[in-house]
Amino acid sequence: MHRLNAWLRRHPMVVDAAWASIVLFLGLLPDGSLPDTGWRHDSVILVAVLLPLLMVFRRRFPDVTVAAAAGVAVGQVAADVDPGGSSIAYLVFAYTGAAFGQKWTSRLALLAGLAAGPLVFWRMHLVKTSTDHTGIYVSRPYGLGEAVLITLLMSTPFILCWAWGRLTRVRRAYLTELEDRAARLERERDAQSKVAVAAERARIARELHDVVAHNVSVMIVQADGAAYVLDNSPAQAKEALGTIASTGRQALVEMRRLLGVLRTADTAEEYVPQPGVEELPDLLEQVRTAGLAVDYATSGHPRELPRGVELTVYRIVQEALTNVRKHGGPDAHARVAVDFGERELAVLVEDDGRGSTDEQLTAGGADGLGHGLIGMRERVGMVSGSLDVGPRPGGGFRIRAVLPLKAAH
Repeated sequence: MHRLNAWLRRHPMVVDAAWASIVLFLGLLPDGSLPDTGWRHDSVILVAVLLPLLMVFRRRFPDVTVAAAAGVAVGQVAADVDPGGSSIAYLVFAYTGAAFGQKWTSRLALLAGLAAGPLVFWRMHLVKTSTDHTGIYVSRPYGLGEAVLITLLMSTPFILCWAWGRLTRVRRAYLTELEDRAARLERERDAQSKVAVAAERARIARELHDVVAHNVSVMIVQADGAAYVLDNSPAQAKEALGTIASTGRQALVEMRRLLGVLRTADTAEEYVPQPGVEELPDLLEQVRTAGLAVDYATSGHPRELPRGVELTVYRIVQEALTNVRKHGGPDAHARVAVDFGERELAVLVEDDGRGSTDEQLTAGGADGLGHGLIGMRERVGMVSGSLDVGPRPGGGFRIRAVLPLKAAH
């Protein structure tokens, strides 16, 4: 049924042709009041054929068909041709002019509808019949008040059809505006998301540069030390070479992540050491100083982590607490938990405040450069982790990130 409706909307002339066939049938029904031959009979047949024909093309050519229907109506009145079953088509053209025609077509349909009642009343010479005191039927013209009332009643269907057409036009324009606005907002949202992702990736690339530079520096220092003690202390040289190998593999992993990140042209700012898990207590102390109560707990066996993972943990906690301050309310209380597992690191940040939505998370980041949820997902994706964001069952908001690690030895 839905496909049929969609097909009919795409082919309106089929629907109009079906209605036109019904009007044609009504117009060709025999009328005992007319002679079977003569110009009056031929005029009725001509009108009965022209009006349905115009109905077929009314939505494709609304201005032409409405004007032609008005001309047929004027000719019918001028030739004193009585209205027949096909005259119902005039109601359709009153609707068509208001719904699909230009401004002048709509006005023409309205004027024709207003004039329809008086013209029909005048051309049909309507009289009322009654019986006198002797019981004989007599006819006499309607009074002025009665004539006005009858003409208004005759024009009412045309005015209602015209008003229905105007309502259809306004509703169609409103729906079109809503669709355009939705499409425009969707394009703007996609553009903003792309800009946010590009900016966040560029920032992550600059931060990972520091991590790779640190690993390469360690390798250089260890290589110099191994060359210095190679002859006198082979054991120390072997240990230095093992450190170089481990650090090199870690640097290679970081560089592979870095290759997939788009960078912006704004890379001239000075690089500084990036924070990690060890700096979380200092971050929480700053947050407490700003007025947000925060509890911090760790579990498992803390150990040295890759710099990329360390930085990701720090930024997630930083951005999550910033959103708690923005959206949690004045009495919000937050909790941060870091769990060192054998093969993964879990970071949990939750609060008991008012909570926040995805749109609010997207609207602001921790330092004004990131975009909240987008930045978190980008960071977690860089280290092949997973992110779970949503409201808590008891109120507030909850952010949980799981980052994969190598098995602890």
